[in-house]
Amino acid sequence: MSIAQLYPTSGTFPLKNLYLNHNLRQIAQEQERPYVYANFVQSLDGRIAIPYSTRPGLKVPENVANDRDWRLFQELAAQADLIISSGRYLRDWADGRAQEILRMDDPNFADLREWRKAQGLKPQPDIAIISGSLSFPIPEVLTANGRKVIIFTTANPDPARAAEIKAQAGDLYIVGDESVSGKQMAAKMAELGYQVVYSAAGPKILHLLLAGGVLDRLYLTQVGRLLGGSPFSSILEGDLLETAVNAQLHTIYHDPKAMDGLGQILLAYNIA
Repeated sequence: MSIAQLYPTSGTFPLKNLYLNHNLRQIAQEQERPYVYANFVQSLDGRIAIPYSTRPGLKVPENVANDRDWRLFQELAAQADLIISSGRYLRDWADGRAQEILRMDDPNFADLREWRKAQGLKPQPDIAIISGSLSFPIPEVLTANGRKVIIFTTANPDPARAAEIKAQAGDLYIVGDESVSGKQMAAKMAELGYQVVYSAAGPKILHLLLAGGVLDRLYLTQVGRLLGGSPFSSILEGDLLETAVNAQLHTIYHDPKAMDGLGQILLAYNIA
């Protein structure tokens, strides 16, 4: 299960612990605000999601999802104090339309749970849900084993729904007026003691993180398949950013054994 590193130096590494060895927790100690990173898998033509054939909504294309990328997803999640998701994701999850990304109790990744234990971390990272409407369910499984759920929302939330969420899940914080502010959210995360934050959410959440200037690294797996189709869903969706965000290449790996030998490119960028 070897991976070839192409940049910044050449070499060969095992797939297992490839991203764990990026030592994100150590990097986070070097800055005052939380270290925030995101991850996507996409087709060669830039698609991260396609429509369901029989019901509303979008899903990760089966033609790009693969076990080797999933292992790396889990390694990124294992290093986090907090995982960011969205109300939309929880709605899709409740309807059976979403990939399982928030639970980290898969027996296939027992080594990552042991790693967290050795680091003195809780069995699973806490969960942050971003939602303006607060119209989402909170599955009981998310709050099991001492896992905390916190909600980030906008000004003047519905009082009854806000009280209901607080009673069911935990704390709710206002971090923006008409939309959630990435900058205000990161400041609140720091205040709450979170140092390492993984965004497992979609392209709109990536936009607010970039617009707020709080994203530190972007991981991108590119599978050598062209999909086409519409609507087009890319890693970034939202208004034109006021200032273009610079991304400096951190690492490139070639994984030749993914997708039954088709292969995939593993890219990581530091956000300036």
